[in-house]
Amino acid sequence: MSFFPKISFHCEVEEYLTKVFRNNELVTALGTQEAERKYQSLLSHLSHPPSFTTVRVNTHLASVKHVKKLLFEEIQKQFKGLCVPVLEHPKLQDILLIPVIGPRRDLKKHASEVIVGAQCGYAVLRGAHVYVPGIISTSRFMKAGDLVSVYSDIEGKCKRGAREFEGVKVFLGNGISELSRSEIFSSSCPLNGMGIRMIEPVYLSPSFDNVLPSNLFLQNLPSVVVSHILNPQPGERILDMCAAPGGKTTHLAALMRDQGEVIAMDKTANKVKKIKQNAELLQLNCIKTFCYDGTKALSVGKREDEQEGPPFLPESFDRILLDAPCSGMGQRPKMAYSSTLKEVTSYQPLQRKLFTVAVKLLKPGGILVYSTCTITLSENEEQVAWALKTFPCLQLQPQEPHIGGEGMRGTGLSLDQLKLLQRFDPSAVTLQGMDINSLEDSREDDLISLANKDCIGFFIAKFMKLNSK
Repeated sequence: MSFFPKISFHCEVEEYLTKVFRNNELVTALGTQEAERKYQSLLSHLSHPPSFTTVRVNTHLASVKHVKKLLFEEIQKQFKGLCVPVLEHPKLQDILLIPVIGPRRDLKKHASEVIVGAQCGYAVLRGAHVYVPGIISTSRFMKAGDLVSVYSDIEGKCKRGAREFEGVKVFLGNGISELSRSEIFSSSCPLNGMGIRMIEPVYLSPSFDNVLPSNLFLQNLPSVVVSHILNPQPGERILDMCAAPGGKTTHLAALMRDQGEVIAMDKTANKVKKIKQNAELLQLNCIKTFCYDGTKALSVGKREDEQEGPPFLPESFDRILLDAPCSGMGQRPKMAYSSTLKEVTSYQPLQRKLFTVAVKLLKPGGILVYSTCTITLSENEEQVAWALKTFPCLQLQPQEPHIGGEGMRGTGLSLDQLKLLQRFDPSAVTLQGMDINSLEDSREDDLISLANKDCIGFFIAKFMKLNSK
């Protein structure tokens, strides 16, 4: 059941992906029809939001049980008494899962329309209200208090301030305007507040604006899995090489009970500021942030004794997380992917530079976890094959918890090696909607299984460094 059109790509990117998902090794194993079915299913899933909203509890400050109770009360308030459960995950004991109700097909569309940008639209599909910077166009006479229908300009073709738009637009639901058209587009200074309060979204997810901000962190399920797989221990020295916005950084610190040192790097100053803000909000003190390019983080000379930050001496870290910059094709929902093939293929060399530095910075016996939020072979399994060939000191390790699927065929890795990898592939489950009746009829085990599969596209590999050569 597909409510939205499949994700669209530039022709050259579509051709590239078609070859990836019809590669000889995969087709030989699955058969042509099954390989094609899985690929088409993946494209449909990517344009829809995951079936669950996942929040990580900051166990440094509060217990999961306590936060679960507070969150359940908040959701009942937001959903006006609609009884949507808050589930604990049996293998990820610091997260809570909230089922997403939708798509709701019976919503009445209003004459007054608001067009928002694609990124704003994706946020709305995951529970956000519409803030003024995301509004591109409104109907001519819209005033504060009007009932409006909200649409996403998925191709980015609507002109700011337009009074009507006849291009490709996707219905996101209905809301109440907080401002008039003239206030939105004629203000002497840019506005940042709420523009449309969503009251009937197509997908009903809770809003987390100022909801338990010190106790909760909104995070996709596979992103939580990554930190558990790295498994940092109190007192260790951990490096998060590409850390912004800090979800995994703060999770690592919480898992270490704020004991030890988590070095968080990112090369963009504003993003580093965001990591600091998140660490302060969650009251985690073992995190040290640095604005630095990870490809240059290895010191080739002596360091000053008092120097805290990068570049670092070889073999300085017990564990390293490389959540690498990537093409981001696993993120959901996304109905149009704007990157060119040149941009998509530019990530592999960068990832290898970062990986090479990570291996050199890791202590013998240390653990390196590599992850991406994309679906390509070149950024995932191909990188693993390259790493094992390039660095004989690395050995693939089992992952715990292992709740995603095994790695994808197409790079010559053995079946045993593929089983050690973890690829979260939304096409592993049938695309389905959820209403309150089907939710009430579902067993909790079945809901957890759905949450494990119907999430963003993601990839994880875990390595141990056997020696320093």
